[in-house]
Amino acid sequence: MADDLLCINISSSAAFFGSRLSSRDGRAAKAGKRRADGGIREVPGAKRRRTPGVLGPQKNTTPSPAGEGRQQRSAVGKSHVRTTDRHRDGQRGPDRPFIKTSSLFRNNPDVPDIHSPAVTQVKEKVFTSDSFEALDLHPHLLATLDKVLHVTSMTSVQRQTIPVLMAGKDAVVRSQTGSGKTLAYGVPVVQSLQAADPKIKRSDGPLAVIMVPTRELAKQTFEIFQKLLKPFTWIVPGVLMGGEKRKAEKARLRKGINILISTPGRLVDHIKNTLSIAFSAVRWLILDEADRILDLGFEKDLTVILNAINANGPSRQNVLLSATLTEGLSRLASISMKDPVSIQVSEIPEESRATLSKITVAKAEDGQQADSFAVPENLQQHAVVVPSKLRLVCLAAFILSKCKFDKGQKLIVFVSSCEVVEFLCTLFTTVLCGQRDASTTLKHHSALNFLRLHGNMKQEERMDVFQEFSHCRSGVLICTDVAARGLDLPQVTWIVQYNPPCSVAEYVHRVGRTARIGTRGCSLLFLTPSEVAYMDVLASHSISLSEMKMETLLSVLMKDERFKGRGKWNNKSAQALEQELRERATVLQSDFENVVHASEDSVQTAKKALQSFLRAYTTYPSSAKHIFHIRSLHLGHAAKSFGLRDAPQGLVTKATKRPGAKDKTKNKEKRSVKKLSNRERVANLLRSEYGNGATSNTKKKKKKKMGSDREERTMA
Repeated sequence: MADDLLCINISSSAAFFGSRLSSRDGRAAKAGKRRADGGIREVPGAKRRRTPGVLGPQKNTTPSPAGEGRQQRSAVGKSHVRTTDRHRDGQRGPDRPFIKTSSLFRNNPDVPDIHSPAVTQVKEKVFTSDSFEALDLHPHLLATLDKVLHVTSMTSVQRQTIPVLMAGKDAVVRSQTGSGKTLAYGVPVVQSLQAADPKIKRSDGPLAVIMVPTRELAKQTFEIFQKLLKPFTWIVPGVLMGGEKRKAEKARLRKGINILISTPGRLVDHIKNTLSIAFSAVRWLILDEADRILDLGFEKDLTVILNAINANGPSRQNVLLSATLTEGLSRLASISMKDPVSIQVSEIPEESRATLSKITVAKAEDGQQADSFAVPENLQQHAVVVPSKLRLVCLAAFILSKCKFDKGQKLIVFVSSCEVVEFLCTLFTTVLCGQRDASTTLKHHSALNFLRLHGNMKQEERMDVFQEFSHCRSGVLICTDVAARGLDLPQVTWIVQYNPPCSVAEYVHRVGRTARIGTRGCSLLFLTPSEVAYMDVLASHSISLSEMKMETLLSVLMKDERFKGRGKWNNKSAQALEQELRERATVLQSDFENVVHASEDSVQTAKKALQSFLRAYTTYPSSAKHIFHIRSLHLGHAAKSFGLRDAPQGLVTKATKRPGAKDKTKNKEKRSVKKLSNRERVANLLRSEYGNGATSNTKKKKKKKMGSDREERTMA
């Protein structure tokens, strides 16, 4: 009987181990299939126990009590739970970093194919064979153009604009970015003032007023006039802009400034508060990047400036210049100009040129521009469609490919807000400029150079960054649209628009920071799958972009051993390479998230940047809401692109509460525990004891009733 029982036990044990072995083989086959599919496996949870002690047969075939078996399995399970928890805590192995984020390539929307419409791009000839010597200019001015500015032949816009302005006519000039518009009005102004009779004195005050939208452009324009005026020392240029000391500017105004370059806000400040400023002798009023001046909300300031100049000044010449002319600018031109000459350099058909002679053409329905834009002919424009979760990794990979593995590249990255500029600059400096050592920590080295520029920086910082980026051979400038207008930053090779601009005109000005004066340049526009329709909007304005694949951006990670994954991929098949590429991208994303979550301050910085991005996303015009709408954003995926692991409901930062704001909940609690007098307490007891339970009367009714009771008592 015992032998039979023993045989029965052995056969059942063999059947048990056989079933366990078959189940193990099945699970191994499924795991191999999953690896062949190219997906990145997540760390197994505590319930999925795959330790050899559980799946494989034991060497000891003697039967053990059921209790011991359960204890052994529970012990193995507990140890596996502990190791799984250690994996979840993000501990790295001794040789390779542990991949904490495994869902980077999962649950993403499908990336649609870009079908860019065929458009005829507006061409604009930049250079001409005409020399400045063909114009009736002062010999010293010609020598300055040749020896100081190294300019001998005129561009197309200069050839058409300079004779018109020297003839004393008003003009509205529209030409592509980087075509030499500053010299187009600078040369006639200097030629006119140096030939004035009697000779100009410093005490005459402003004779030419030049308005520009940003401080950097004001500084750049001032430096160009300094060079033009080297032979004519009696003509004094000056610049007024925010961030400088008012006392020093007032002293310069008292001494005298003949060519006044200023931003609108600072000039209005001096008009109201500086008695020594006078516009009685103004002969020139020039609005450079005039449409941007209106877009920034300076329309009221321009009204104050025009009223001050028109109060007691003589007749003057007015010039408006920009690469894009808007409807608001046409209203300004109709008010402040007399029979202006419209100068259009683009090579467009005659019927379109007749329409454009009215300064601007606007759609009556939505106020959008209906005409075409001219971009530099040597500019190569690209677009890449990237899901929200992969935006940060793709931008970092593109920067690495251009600035680390290609030498001599200068990039400008445009983003939507100042907080995003600060966040990206700090994050990229920490991660991309780091080098992993044996302990998997990041050490800083200076292979990459990241700079930042936005409107919330101090004036000294902005000027230092502007000068440093202008003179460096390679680097990355992360900035807002403060650097999108008029700045001539030499040798910029790539313009990256990480956040799409609010208008097509702003797109034209952004890409105009490269491919200037006949040089070559490239641009890259980041779009999410829900924003692909923006390509059609650009095509409607004669702007065509070629597609760049996301895999092309990420492929550079295969060259950087810092982001090597855990897997050993000896098989160089297409699936294996794709799997390794995804693992490397995941390691880079994990590095970003580790830096963001290293401290509470860095988490709050990332949350502020995400909030500012979402606020900026709601500011797109109504005509673009069908493309850029806040409801089309996946907030969790957007948080991923800022290195955050939190759910969207955890995005409320402590900084959103204004300092000194009252806490309403505390006030409610204080009001709810209001101290009652003895008389009110007795009245409450009587109502609770003898009331009928109807407590729906409002406070007003109670007050009225109490008031009537008081009146009855006083009457009695």
